Amino acid sequence: MQIGKASIKFEEPPIIESMASIVGKKEGQGPLGKLFDVVEQDDMFGADTWEKAESALQKQTADLAIEKGDIRKKDIRYLFAGDLLGQLIATSFGTVDLEIPLFGLFGACSTMGEALNLGAMTVAGGYADKVMAMASSHFATAEKQFRFPLSYGNQRPYSASWTVTGCGAVVLAKHRKEGIAAVTGITTGRMVDMGIKDSMNMGAAMAPAAFHTIQQNFDDFQVDESYYDKIITGDLGQVGRTILLDFMKNKGHDLETVHMDCGIEMYNSEEQDTHAGGSGCGCAASTLCSYILPKIQNGTWKRVLFVPTGALLSTVSFNEGETIPGIAHAVVIENMGNLS
Repeated sequence: MQIGKASIKFEEPPIIESMASIVGKKEGQGPLGKLFDVVEQDDMFGADTWEKAESALQKQTADLAIEKGDIRKKDIRYLFAGDLLGQLIATSFGTVDLEIPLFGLFGACSTMGEALNLGAMTVAGGYADKVMAMASSHFATAEKQFRFPLSYGNQRPYSASWTVTGCGAVVLAKHRKEGIAAVTGITTGRMVDMGIKDSMNMGAAMAPAAFHTIQQNFDDFQVDESYYDKIITGDLGQVGRTILLDFMKNKGHDLETVHMDCGIEMYNSEEQDTHAGGSGCGCAASTLCSYILPKIQNGTWKRVLFVPTGALLSTVSFNEGETIPGIAHAVVIENMGNLS
């Protein structure tokens, strides 16, 4: 059922049937380290280039999600997946052996939210019994493409974030009473451009988009922050979180206690020198599959608004002096008990 300007409330909500998360060594040393399915000690993942390493990361995570759910690959109708690299090369090379029809997605760090939006609509619309949603990032591939080669050893400002080496994958299936959690609604974001040009301050570029999508969700569903046990953004970091909370407060919404950010949760910023926090497509995706969904499944949280956030820039646009638009896609995820 379509409601409001940008949201859908599903009459028969798709369920999350399986999930998997794999991360790198640094992520495994962070506060969530024990929650991931696999912490790979070799950030090369046995490959001879960083890009091949990220492809291997995706393939391993997809295989693990299929294995954990005791699912046959041939029963997954579509794969919605993406990464940060040009032409989605981590995804295209990483998923080729899965032999699942692919929709390659780019929403920057919001990609997991985009994949869940599209996957949930596809299942709820009756076009597939099962789909997979997946997103990855790798610290070294992102630094190499967007900033500087690692060998430069360049200094980072305190507003900078640390790209997560990680991947998260979920399998969405048709509505039923058993599952990890249910996707009961979505709010699809639009691009928001506040004129930010600092590529080392992604939080400032993404916070306005997070604000717009959360406010749109409130308006469309006719709810406020009290409706959710947690409102979880993808990777705003400390800087972006402060901006988001200020924007929401100006609209009469106090998110101080209900808000959580995956990028802040991922690392101990002081001990691990990650400055503002974590970022990258794999940040929200791996946190969802290791930390958020288990808490929804066990009833700690009954209803969560999951809002991955993305900064839509490229090396070309940045070097040509363009601004950095942001986007955020929201997913309403609920405990299975809420369906009864």
